[in-house]
Amino acid sequence: MAIVKPFKGYRPPEDIAEDLACLPYDVMNAAEAAQMAEGKACSLLHITRSEIDCPAGTDVHAQEVYDKAVANFNLFKEKGWLVQEDEAKFYIYAQTMDGRTQYGIVGAAAVEDYMNGIIKKHELTRPDKEEDRMIHVRINNANIEPVFFSYPAVDEIDEIVNNIVVNEMPVYDFTGEEDGFGHHFWVVEDAATNAKIEELFATKVPATYVADGHHRTAAAALVGAEKKKANPNHTGDEEYNFFLAVHFPDDQLEIIDYNRVVKDLNGLTADELVEKVGEDFEVEEIGADIYKPDQLHEFSMYVEGKWYKLTAKEGRYDDNDPIGVLDVTILSNLVLDKQLGIKDLRTDKRIEFVGGIRGLEELQKRVDSGEMAVAFALYPVSMQQLIDIADTGNIMPPKTTWFEPKLRSGLVIHELV
Repeated sequence: MAIVKPFKGYRPPEDIAEDLACLPYDVMNAAEAAQMAEGKACSLLHITRSEIDCPAGTDVHAQEVYDKAVANFNLFKEKGWLVQEDEAKFYIYAQTMDGRTQYGIVGAAAVEDYMNGIIKKHELTRPDKEEDRMIHVRINNANIEPVFFSYPAVDEIDEIVNNIVVNEMPVYDFTGEEDGFGHHFWVVEDAATNAKIEELFATKVPATYVADGHHRTAAAALVGAEKKKANPNHTGDEEYNFFLAVHFPDDQLEIIDYNRVVKDLNGLTADELVEKVGEDFEVEEIGADIYKPDQLHEFSMYVEGKWYKLTAKEGRYDDNDPIGVLDVTILSNLVLDKQLGIKDLRTDKRIEFVGGIRGLEELQKRVDSGEMAVAFALYPVSMQQLIDIADTGNIMPPKTTWFEPKLRSGLVIHELV
């Protein structure tokens, strides 16, 4: 069963929470981070993207950048921009997008659970990205940013959350200026309620799932394991045994499509590509109007000003294979590899990925501009597919899932001491 504990979080005063909170470090570059933090001395980007406070052109992995993050973290505490709770608590973090709200429990997940597979993952991580986040956690001695987890919904937890959000005012409640999404945050003050939430995870939740933030999760767990090894008096209760995560029930989450654009047609004409794709798909020409797939095993393709509906033919995929049945696998095997010669999605420079949050207009724009030659839109993976793959120990192909809204960093921070 899952270990999820309350903790003594560092939080901003209510009047600066909106300015302090920021998008995750990995959804922007340094220039964008600097623009987002402009005029906001208390923006958490001064810690998560501290290169914005270093000389222009400074390598983002330079020791100077990590040292600046520590200095800024200490400054935030000194100025009272981050204040620690007196008691360990859970928090509720809700996000609203397009009229739909999802409610997460903010708590400290266990390093032990990551190591023994109670926390399940569905993506591979890159050692270089892990090491970058490990340095950031290690040098700040804190999980500055949360990771995004899911868990099988539990009615009793839902009831607790509902009771709090209906009867209490959130301590933070704002709309993100970058995305227009609502962010709402409650502190669970009652000691008995905190104890009950911890008990429900320990008795009702057999596993949790990394939805977004695989590198941050791995980094936090590995730093915790380092600290355990280095402490001869280790007891298991130290804060380094835990890391910051927001846990959302699986029935409240929706995965958004993650689409593909390719720079050339591998020597084919558009007509030849359409003909070859027809070997494995039923192809229907739609025309100039954007077409969005509306069911599994259905795709849309945009090339030379025309949209096509592609439906995978029977026998071209295996419904009993949790990886083979994924639409990203079907497209990769039957089109990207077979027709366009793209063998490795991780390394091939001819392919790029576009989150569905940007709309299919973005795919059309990139092809019409001449930057790309062809675009493919996919039907999104379901939460059940993600869980099935994680439960069977499989790994999804690259760039399969896209979650929105992104968690805001800075609403609460977990220190490892």
